[in-house]
Amino acid sequence: MSYDLIIIGSGPAGYVAAVRSAQLGFKTIVIEKALLGGVCLNWGCIPTKALLKSVEALNMARHAETYGVKINGTVEPDIKAIVQRSRQVAAQMTKGIEFLLNKYKIDVIRGRGTVKGPGQVAVGDQVLEGKNILIATGSKPNSLPGASIDGKKIIGYRQAMVPESIPATMAVIGSGAIGAELAFFYHSLGTKVTLIEYMDQIVPTEDTDVAAQLSRSFRKAGMKIMTSSGVQSADKTCEGCRLAVQTKKGVEYVEADIVLSAVGVVPSTANLGLEAAGVQMTRGRINVDKNFMTTVPGIYAVGDVLNTPALAHLASAEALCCVERMAGLDVPDVDYDNVPGCIYTTPEIASVGLREKDAEKKGIKVKIGKYPFTASGKAAAAGERDGFVKLVFDAETDILLGAHIIGAHATEMIGGLVASRGMKITGHDLIHSIFPHPTMSEGIMEAAALSCDQCANM
Repeated sequence: MSYDLIIIGSGPAGYVAAVRSAQLGFKTIVIEKALLGGVCLNWGCIPTKALLKSVEALNMARHAETYGVKINGTVEPDIKAIVQRSRQVAAQMTKGIEFLLNKYKIDVIRGRGTVKGPGQVAVGDQVLEGKNILIATGSKPNSLPGASIDGKKIIGYRQAMVPESIPATMAVIGSGAIGAELAFFYHSLGTKVTLIEYMDQIVPTEDTDVAAQLSRSFRKAGMKIMTSSGVQSADKTCEGCRLAVQTKKGVEYVEADIVLSAVGVVPSTANLGLEAAGVQMTRGRINVDKNFMTTVPGIYAVGDVLNTPALAHLASAEALCCVERMAGLDVPDVDYDNVPGCIYTTPEIASVGLREKDAEKKGIKVKIGKYPFTASGKAAAAGERDGFVKLVFDAETDILLGAHIIGAHATEMIGGLVASRGMKITGHDLIHSIFPHPTMSEGIMEAAALSCDQCANM
């Protein structure tokens, strides 16, 4: 059977592309070597949030008396039950993807897809014919030289998500979203965590003020933070690992039962037959044009295999744009300047657009509005006063350039600011918008007002 579109991979890029292509009338097939939904639904975004929800409940129970609730007996994590719930959530989402693909009559074939050339993909002994091919194979964990993942004493995020027991001590290398979230998860379980970051701040892609706030929150909770620190080597011992860490003060040694390597991801582009088919890549990432077509006509790529941020929602946006243009629709380019980022620690982090220092590097004169949640009635009532809303505006035009939130429910608030920024909303627009009271989102309006506190006309 011949297809209009052959998709390799069923993650947030692959399954979104498949559903949209079917809606547009394409005869579509998805090739998946593992579970439907890819890393995001099975080993990333979704099950991680389930784990974090469990420790949120744990921490609420531990501090119940703060809210006037007495709990008789001890409050302890049941790691087996926590992991089981997380896996059940992932399985439920995978079934949802299977339902969607069936609903839209999208064929699915299990196995590893290999591109044989334009219009041809082999899966085992079977060769599929198709007008177009879409590579959506995602990414896999990176490994740090000198501290390579062995799955036992030095683990990646997959092993970290299904622990059989709670380690007494853990060193986490890398403080991006994966490292920060899992460091917080294990710390909440009672593990003594050391978070090691090569850059001069944790969560290095975030605003400096946001990173400083998260560092304070983590340290206040008892986590050890090491920045400007590079792991030189990892010696495995009978008890665990001993890391040699180069710091500004010299080499320091960190001992831990388990080491979690969270130093980012690399694209899953090996063994796909891409080079032989003539697809050009740069350091393992596929080169594409604005329509997501590779250097070989009829072969496209979206998601983590590109030189764009490895974010599930961005992969889905790229997939939609790619398929719709494939169908001849006139749709706008993906706006890479307006992609939100979220980190689901406590407090949560969410951001979009320019950081203050980014604007300074571009020579843009800005005005800043920063509203602390210590002044928020909703935050006080909820006992969640850590954090703030920080908005970056163009000082001349008053247009919103960037938004950075750290605090409870930050990831739920950022969506409105993504839309606002895309519509070139100004600070005055936000000030004169009526936000519900009492909410954490009022901090957006208040931050906008603070940015204009010296304006002549409000």
